[in-house]
Amino acid sequence: MLTLHISQADVETANFERISHPLSIIRKRFQVIWLLSQGYSREQAAKIAEVSLSSVKNYIKTYHSKGVEGLSVLKYKGPVSALQGHRVTLKTMFEQHPPHNSNEAAERIEELTGIRLSPGRVRKFLHRLGMSVRKTGHVPAKADSDKQQEFLADTLEPLIAQALNGQCYLFFMDASHFVLGAFLGMLWCFSRIFIPSGAGRNRINVLGAVNIAGLRVETVINTTYVYADTIVEMLELLAKKYLAFPIYIVLDNARYQHCKMVTEAAARLGIHLVFLPPYSPNLNLIERLWKFVKKKVLYAQYYSTVEKFHNAIRNGMCQVNTDSKWKAELKTLLTPKFQLFETLVAC
Repeated sequence: MLTLHISQADVETANFERISHPLSIIRKRFQVIWLLSQGYSREQAAKIAEVSLSSVKNYIKTYHSKGVEGLSVLKYKGPVSALQGHRVTLKTMFEQHPPHNSNEAAERIEELTGIRLSPGRVRKFLHRLGMSVRKTGHVPAKADSDKQQEFLADTLEPLIAQALNGQCYLFFMDASHFVLGAFLGMLWCFSRIFIPSGAGRNRINVLGAVNIAGLRVETVINTTYVYADTIVEMLELLAKKYLAFPIYIVLDNARYQHCKMVTEAAARLGIHLVFLPPYSPNLNLIERLWKFVKKKVLYAQYYSTVEKFHNAIRNGMCQVNTDSKWKAELKTLLTPKFQLFETLVAC
């Protein structure tokens, strides 16, 4: 007769794993072993754990031969896909030329392998490859990845480390131009919702500077244009508010930011301008802030008057610094981690 012989240490392990293991089938195995260790019969253990009597016998044999480690191993692999032999070839093809949808993927799989699958089975296969539906992004075609990597390693990361250690102030600065119009977004709804589109092209400009330490955002807002004098206004604002340490500002290469008025003002105020490599918005942290503000304030919203639109933008920029929920979201969004684009895929 098959009898369980188990140590006290393994009894304690079984008692823990029967409750805490993430897989239900493994929990059942340890439940059976623990019940048997507590004097229950094999029939009783099978009934309580809702397994067959033959499974109980197998669990005992597994424990005797491989111990508690053997009970934790799950060997079930499921049916082998008909595409398994083509997995590497298909993965390479889809990495180079991603399909737009599962129907297109099914056609290309059939052309390459001669195997016809339904769109549903194709979606499951694509998921097993590690693929998922993602919105495409864009990056300037003239971006130089080598220069970006060099700038990040030699200039930006050391400045970030100094700022986070309280040795300097580091700001990421840029302007955003919010235009009154229909900003479409995704909503959970019962039928498609249409957002009215306002007439005209009224806009409001926000020049922002986000402090990497603390993520406070300073702004200069107008309804005309952002020129050199707007940049100087921001420099003077920062120089008055941040006095304890040297100020560094990361900014792009817009012509008005390189002009004599701006560089002379920066020198007079003791502010260091750190210009990004050309075509490098991915290295400017504040670009993420603009996307966040548009999502919170503009997406799927309609503002019937220019005044309401302007007030919404101004209030949104205030909430960035005051709303606890917004600040919590921004803390995870505005992390000093930057994506570099070494390879681009042409779909």
